Amino acid sequence: MTVTPTQPTASHFVDGAYLEDTAGAEIAVIYPATGARIATVHSATPAVLEAALTSAQRAQKDWAALSGRERGRVLTKAAELIRARNRSLSELETQDTGKPLQETLVADATSGADALEYFGGLAASLTGEHIPLGEDWVYTMRQPLGVCAGIGAWNYPTQIACWKAAPALACGNAMIFKPSEMTPLSALKVAEIMMEAGAPAGLFNVVQGLRDVGAALATDPRIAKVSLTGSVPTGKKVYAAAAAEMKHVTMELGGKSPLIIFDDADIDNAVGGAINGNFYSSGQVCSNGTRVFVHKDIKEAFLSRLSARLKGVVMGDPLDEAVNFGPMVSERQMEIVLGYIAKGQAEGARLVAGGNRVDRAGYFVAPTVFADVTDDMTIAREEIFGPVLSVLDFEDEAEVIARANATEFGLSAGVFTRDFARAHRVIAQLEAGSCFINSYNDAPVEAPFGGVKASGIGRENSKEAINHYSQVKSVYVRMGDVEAAF
Repeated sequence: MTVTPTQPTASHFVDGAYLEDTAGAEIAVIYPATGARIATVHSATPAVLEAALTSAQRAQKDWAALSGRERGRVLTKAAELIRARNRSLSELETQDTGKPLQETLVADATSGADALEYFGGLAASLTGEHIPLGEDWVYTMRQPLGVCAGIGAWNYPTQIACWKAAPALACGNAMIFKPSEMTPLSALKVAEIMMEAGAPAGLFNVVQGLRDVGAALATDPRIAKVSLTGSVPTGKKVYAAAAAEMKHVTMELGGKSPLIIFDDADIDNAVGGAINGNFYSSGQVCSNGTRVFVHKDIKEAFLSRLSARLKGVVMGDPLDEAVNFGPMVSERQMEIVLGYIAKGQAEGARLVAGGNRVDRAGYFVAPTVFADVTDDMTIAREEIFGPVLSVLDFEDEAEVIARANATEFGLSAGVFTRDFARAHRVIAQLEAGSCFINSYNDAPVEAPFGGVKASGIGRENSKEAINHYSQVKSVYVRMGDVEAAF
């Protein structure tokens, strides 16, 4: 593995140490701000996967035998270490993803630390219940699943590794995590920190690879549960493979989420919500509210204020803290986004801002705003995963609810209005799992995160995640004699 001093020292982290196997396929790690190769990792070979699975099985048994309080101490210590090293981890995250350091310093490793701290605190509370049945009773026990596989996306590699590992480990499981091949570095540092915090060797392993490695994990009989963050097509394939083996699954997939702005909304707050829901991380966020339904009476005022706010965009080297807008993660993703922009123009949407690749090194696409978008346009139906905001007109509440729900996706939804009765009424009718009123894209670890319909199954974060990383055993206790037919 070719590295710079701040980067991990090998492709994989298995059984408590860095592990290299150059027989695996070479994967180039590209800095999206320049297009330069900054590292090379190798895909996991069968030998690497076997070592990961064997060590995870061993570690899981020892880990599950500890008390919840003992497990919680390790997770809490890991959170402390991540916070203490936030700058170096954030710099690595920026190199991995191209996201501005201004953003990664507050939204990536810190979010991962929040998850580890939250579930570390929750670990000692994972008890069963007593169910009295007259003289007899039933008691329940919450038990771990075993070895879990986590498959990550490239937009939040540190956060996703922790969001999956924290509840899994709190419940007594082990985890093998496969990062996206486009952002393979950050999770290795999380594994390193977990060991330093006191986790047994093999408890949290990181292996690199393409789809074949993910498929091998999803189908191996030693894996009890698969948790994927990714696209809908990938999710369907992994879900089917896991279902064939009767594995537990959590799928956090894509979206084409609606953001509804009523005519009484505070325009500046609504514009701020639309910016957060379309241009943060250069639009590479699964929950983004990319279909912005704006009441026709305030549409032009909204567009005018949005255009003015876009003048605050600062592009440049993402490692410069003054920069607030970074590149696409890869050249391929940039080309995908530019293709959607071309379709938007060809299908008759009005280009209000952006619409072009920025003339500089790296994979920068200007923040793009389309108006006069209709429901049948490609940019209103398909997930773009880039800085492209589509404004759609509406007049009637019932109409906009129906249009907002007319999608295969159901990850997120937002409403901006001063009428709180309307806000709650509308949100209750929107078919989405993670919703917002007068805000957008907040994701505290205390709140469940996940979608409905094609956007996924299960929830990450909050107490809900415990249900997805544990199973309940019930024990009936009879105090008297057993009656039988003969």
